[in-house]
Amino acid sequence: MAVALVLCGSSRAATPSDAALAARVDRVLAATPLIDGHNDLPWAIRTGFGNVAGVDLSTNTANLPMKAEAGETPTPLMTDIPRLRTGHVGGQFWSVWIPPTVTGPAAVKMTLEQIDIVRTMVARYPKDLQMAYSADDIVSAHKADRIASLIGIEGGHQIDNSLPVLRSMYVLGARYMTLTHTLNNDWADSATDAPKHHGLTPFGRAVVHEMNRLGMLVDLSHVSPDTMRDALNTSVAPVIFSHSGARALNDHPRDVPDDVLTMVARNRGIVMATFAGTYVSAERSRWEADRAAEQTRFNAPPYAGLYIGQPERAQAAMAEWDRQHPRPVVTLAMVADHIEHIRKVAGIDAVGIGSDFDGIPNTPQGLEGVDHYPALLQELARRGWTDEELGKVAGGNMLRVMREAAVVAKRLQATEAPSSATIAQADGAVVSK
Repeated sequence: MAVALVLCGSSRAATPSDAALAARVDRVLAATPLIDGHNDLPWAIRTGFGNVAGVDLSTNTANLPMKAEAGETPTPLMTDIPRLRTGHVGGQFWSVWIPPTVTGPAAVKMTLEQIDIVRTMVARYPKDLQMAYSADDIVSAHKADRIASLIGIEGGHQIDNSLPVLRSMYVLGARYMTLTHTLNNDWADSATDAPKHHGLTPFGRAVVHEMNRLGMLVDLSHVSPDTMRDALNTSVAPVIFSHSGARALNDHPRDVPDDVLTMVARNRGIVMATFAGTYVSAERSRWEADRAAEQTRFNAPPYAGLYIGQPERAQAAMAEWDRQHPRPVVTLAMVADHIEHIRKVAGIDAVGIGSDFDGIPNTPQGLEGVDHYPALLQELARRGWTDEELGKVAGGNMLRVMREAAVVAKRLQATEAPSSATIAQADGAVVSK
């Protein structure tokens, strides 16, 4: 019995305290900027407050009244400067997402407006935010105790099938582009749409190569597995997944299959683990699908639905279904599981963090806002990650990817002129506007 007590006491002593883990993470993040690959605050500002002047990001925004679409519950903001500071954020890619149903010249206009939101936001808070365009800019901002602010375009439809538009958006600060969003576009397939091209078209491959030449990162979140493979086979620079999970843990088409993770390792790219519950938890994903089916059953326009034309009855029925089927909980530990799986298959150099804050309706327990990144790193430390490994997942890997992409761009620019490819020439297509 005495021996058992000694062993138990020894085990407790060997387990790091929460305070010790927190101190370790603080040291890591003082040396390496924490870089989040994806935050949708610009769209939340547009839809919830009209413009940057409509919200004060210098104060906690968690309890601000928000606008919402008809029938939707307002989601409090997950981002503000005080919480970014608490979360030790050193670099943030702000998503300039627009709906995938907006196409043609209207998509270009709306994207420019979203870029303006980011640039205006940074200009409004110069003591805290700083525009960044390279890995060196991120490091410089971190040393100056500012949050490096970068721009990511979240959908290839936003360039209106135009490489000159792509180049112009790069000049305005865009440093990655997600090849698709939830719908296919004219040259690439989405993960969540019926296959049309079965990957990239010839013009799609031209887009990827021109992004390589520019130094714009190719983002493969949201694209189909065939598009992932085509892009990885086309790109001569490291690619990113700005906010994705591991499909082996959750068989959702938005997540990354193991064979693609192996390709990412060979490409020297990075998969930035998302916090979006539907992509983290298989149970949550099934619940979301079941709930959507019930919504259709109760109120499916224009002719079907048990309570079509009776919104009060449909709402009451949905509330009862929700009462009987509580939403499955997603946790910080589940996100850590995805990070560990990505590391297991693709290696320690291929993993990062891409929250999708302010683009998701709810968050995992323990990751309620941008102030909670240290808790995720503490969980990894608790699982045995070294300080060097924590630094890589926090931001070191992303800095390395950006630097390697810049080297490729410099080499290509020395030998190649800007591409004059058009979708009509490459694909023989006449694209409807």
